[in-house]
Amino acid sequence: MMYDVPAPAKLNLFLHVVGRRDDGYHLLQTVFRFIDLCDTLHFEARGDGRIERVSDLPGVPSEQDLTVRAARALQQATGTRQGVSITLEKQIPQGGGLGGGSSDAASTLIALNRLWGTSLSRRELMALALPLGADVPVFVFGQSAFAEGVGEDLTPLTLPPAFYLVAQPDVSVPTANIFSDPDLTRNSSSVKITDFLASQNFGTGSAQQAAPGFFGRNDLEPVVYRRYVEVSQAAQWLSGHGIHVRMSGSGACLFAQYATAKQAVLAEREITATMRVAGELTGNSQAGFRLIRVCSGLTEHPLRNWVAR
Repeated sequence: MMYDVPAPAKLNLFLHVVGRRDDGYHLLQTVFRFIDLCDTLHFEARGDGRIERVSDLPGVPSEQDLTVRAARALQQATGTRQGVSITLEKQIPQGGGLGGGSSDAASTLIALNRLWGTSLSRRELMALALPLGADVPVFVFGQSAFAEGVGEDLTPLTLPPAFYLVAQPDVSVPTANIFSDPDLTRNSSSVKITDFLASQNFGTGSAQQAAPGFFGRNDLEPVVYRRYVEVSQAAQWLSGHGIHVRMSGSGACLFAQYATAKQAVLAEREITATMRVAGELTGNSQAGFRLIRVCSGLTEHPLRNWVAR
């Protein structure tokens, strides 16, 4: 048995689409950073070889669940006869661009590699991860990373401490809809790691430090803003209250980056207070958001040391 296994969310500090392969996959440049918003997984080994999800996940049949698919991929790759019952407790919002499903899959690979004693290396686990989704390998990689290719070409980065205000508008965004949009920019110029790192020097003032985390842009934003007006309106509303945001992944979550926890918490309190007043006036206590939370940037994945090499 293995309980309380974390699966952290990620942010894309920028996301450029620099091309498209003949097979339809998009070529990207991005920086991934993990944050302390986590799903939680529980695993109970079985001797009958069956793999099943015992918890309900609305809108996601068990056969399509990435945790089940990850477990089966590891089982098939290693020939183990062991099975597992998987319980998933969701905290990372679905359709938010925070990589929740990908993170769940990676934590499943890492945890079962340990529980089943299959002893695959990190590189071998990453090879199993890629067919599950372009974001899954970075969670196995276990560090902040500059990513290229379809997301699998990873270079480790050391990033300064940072705190993030993460907000999800009242909508979920299917990733496939965004990447298939004919208006998506697919020819951004390539950038260098050194260009990104040069943008990551925090100031010391009390206001939001806008430069870190706002290098470049997210090429998916214009498409999401056009197709999902809730995201565009939320970004405009936050900007109007002094919170300058960037969209993570294919949305819908927006984030602002701060040098200190105090700055992030102050911004969160001001926003929620404003929303509370607006809700009292309009009768809408949610004020258009499903989630508003302060998160810490992680230096590494919490399961990084579970893989020996």
